[in-house]
Amino acid sequence: MKSVIVVGAGIWGTSLALRLAESGWRVTLVEQYQPGHLRQASAGETRLLRASHGTDDWYARMARRARELWRDLGERVGEELYAETGMLWFARRAQGWERASASVLERLDIPHEIWDPARAAALFPDFRGDDLEFVLWEPQAGVVRARRATQVTARLARAAGVTLVRGRAEPYGAGVLEPYNVMVPRGTEAYGMAFQGWAEPSGGSRGPAVRVGEEVLRADRVVWACGAWLPRLFPGMADLQVTKQDTAHFAVAPGWDTPAWVDYDASVYGHGDLDGLGMKVTSDIEGEPYDPETGDRRISPSSEEASRAYLRRRFPSLAQAPVLFSQVCQYTLTPDGEWVIAQPEDGVWLLGGDSGHGFKHAPALAEYVAEILDGAREPEPRFGLHPRVPVRGLRTSGRTDRADR
Repeated sequence: MKSVIVVGAGIWGTSLALRLAESGWRVTLVEQYQPGHLRQASAGETRLLRASHGTDDWYARMARRARELWRDLGERVGEELYAETGMLWFARRAQGWERASASVLERLDIPHEIWDPARAAALFPDFRGDDLEFVLWEPQAGVVRARRATQVTARLARAAGVTLVRGRAEPYGAGVLEPYNVMVPRGTEAYGMAFQGWAEPSGGSRGPAVRVGEEVLRADRVVWACGAWLPRLFPGMADLQVTKQDTAHFAVAPGWDTPAWVDYDASVYGHGDLDGLGMKVTSDIEGEPYDPETGDRRISPSSEEASRAYLRRRFPSLAQAPVLFSQVCQYTLTPDGEWVIAQPEDGVWLLGGDSGHGFKHAPALAEYVAEILDGAREPEPRFGLHPRVPVRGLRTSGRTDRADR
């Protein structure tokens, strides 16, 4: 039986563990806290699921597959993990990101419509759309109940035979017993810095391994899917930056159970009152550098004010609504928003750099990575450890795309 160790029980790690276990692999899942713990990026209450990705059709296809798998997973456990609320894209430009997205959706035969802003206004108790050229409507987009989905996936993985090991993992031999220094290559964020590289102890057993406390775990494959902890475990290996992302939900009256929505050029997104969590209004602009273990878990006053400023512009009656719920998450960003799916050493895989748009894809991504581990396919070149050129277009944040912003 093929064996694998997956490090990290966020949604990427648990989804991959479940997929591999149900495909006949012997799976060990290592997590230092608990699946769905609040330090994970996966621990946010909600995440948007949408097919629109600008000019990119690879992610659009994966999002469609993910939608199918989320619905299947919900039916399997008898619980609505994905709420198909529909999604509105507020287009400020006639030929901007939303128009490019609509062209891809049309080519892939994904349901969508182009609306006049007045039609979108009818879906909200209060709405100002005088700055919009049109609204892109995705009727089969919606909201994933993120933290709950992570916990459910972890439970299914254990039921499928996955062994959950609680503890802090580190790469065995990566500077632990016989270190050697490697210079970070040109083009990476840490260019010119030295880090301790891969070296097994002399005479030791070869092959992929993970150290958890005093124990060394070995398998045919090791997948490091540890989110914001990836850059500290593999410094310089991939160009990753961890940022603090504040989310705010505002108390609203009945009637605000609206579709999800995104204002790409303003880098703001949200959804209506789902499960009594209030109206989510959150900036998607990259936050300040952040430590997932020691960072302050309170949102900053400036983040709340940024959300209120958007409410004043788009939903004026909510400008003074009290904050009902707030939470700090984090992004693990690559410069170009593309993920990292790479094998730096034989049998050792890095899976990370979700870049703020990875959660929704999790079950489809697990399917994709499982095929890679089985040797049935190679990862797309875009996911490699090559130098990345800063660009936007995959997340819901468009402000840095525009020179006038």
